[in-house]
Amino acid sequence: MGEENAEQAYEHTKVARRFAARIGVVREAVGIAAYHAGHFAEALSDLRAARRMTGSDAYLPIMADCERGLGRPERALDLVRSKEAERLDRMGKIELAIVESGARRDLGQKDAAVVTLQRLPELRDSRPQPWSARLAFAYADALADAGHEGAATDWFGRAMAFDEDGETDAAERYAELTGAVIEDLEEDLDDEAADEDVSEDEAAVEVGELTGPALPAEDEDEAGFEDESDEDELDEDEESATVETAVDEKTTETGVGPAFIEPDFGDALDTDEDEDDQASDKDDEK
Repeated sequence: MGEENAEQAYEHTKVARRFAARIGVVREAVGIAAYHAGHFAEALSDLRAARRMTGSDAYLPIMADCERGLGRPERALDLVRSKEAERLDRMGKIELAIVESGARRDLGQKDAAVVTLQRLPELRDSRPQPWSARLAFAYADALADAGHEGAATDWFGRAMAFDEDGETDAAERYAELTGAVIEDLEEDLDDEAADEDVSEDEAAVEVGELTGPALPAEDEDEAGFEDESDEDELDEDEESATVETAVDEKTTETGVGPAFIEPDFGDALDTDEDEDDQASDKDDEK
């Protein structure tokens, strides 16, 4: 959402608040619109009102980020450590961790900002999730701020791959670190998609060449009989091969080793030679 659209949306929600200020959903919409428009004090006020009316803690990450926007990172960390934060769902806890990482950076705790996101198991999930783009971008941003430009470049690339809707500035940040032009990146992505389409078409053509043209019904029947006879011949060959294999296995079990091992008959030859020597000695004695 552009700045003009965000401001316009905020103005529309303010009109709705004028007529339905006691409805929690309306105050929530006003608070979120004010947040996107950069009116953090107004957003915080409306979200607090919505929280009282609805009893929901889902607005906690946005409220903490509003505290950051007002230059109060300590208050943002207080919300992060609150009991209400423990009741958030998985998405809410990830968003709150992103805000906590930003608050750590605001306080000059750059390494702590990186570690805050490193401890999230969702960071290592390669499957696209609703939070994947924002989490990868926040982690890359923290790495870049801590001086780890190489790792930051890799993570901006991951965020760019996850961010199909352009929710973050991952493409711009990646281009800044690599010196690449965004148009070139888009062309590369288009080329990759085109290559995939060509590969699929070639695969389809190859399948068509292998299967050949469709046969008439009579030819298909004849081909079916030929295939069955071929299968019978193959079955007979397989049976004979199985019998030969079984014979070979029995032969191997009787003591004949594999072909590449020469049997050792040394003991048998020595015995025959000893018997011949004894016979010759007896002849000499006679």
